Amino acid sequence: MDKNTLSHTTWECKYHIVFAPKYRRKIIYGKIKADVASILSTLCKRKGVEIIEAECCKDHVHMLERIPPSQSVSSFMGYLKGKSSLMIFDRHANLKYKYGNRKFWCRGYFVDTAGKNAKKIEEYIRNQLQEDMAYDQLSLKEYIDPFTGEPVIKGKK
Repeated sequence: MDKNTLSHTTWECKYHIVFAPKYRRKIIYGKIKADVASILSTLCKRKGVEIIEAECCKDHVHMLERIPPSQSVSSFMGYLKGKSSLMIFDRHANLKYKYGNRKFWCRGYFVDTAGKNAKKIEEYIRNQLQEDMAYDQLSLKEYIDPFTGEPVIKGKK
């Protein structure tokens, strides 16, 4: 059985959560990526939240989590984003010049209940990094017009 129990409750609450750094800056890579991952997993363990699947992309974070019904998703996300911001700024003091008021994350986030689609969401999160890289390759700006072969000048077609 894939259910959890409390004293008088049997529950299975899985949520797909996506949140991004302020201004959607592509900042989560290298050492910062490793620190963000360890900080988020530490904070989730402190609250009794199980991370089923997670991926830190350059400009956003995907998490599939099992949150107990004793906590609301909004209060947990406030805790997670607030505490992780402070911990990130403690470890990476140079970021305070890009982000004022020690706020690393955007105000909002996306949340969806996983339900019966949990396996599909896990697979989606696992493949998210490859999909982002493929999209970045497709969205590269052409500096040579493919039809005429002439260079494209910025601001003109």
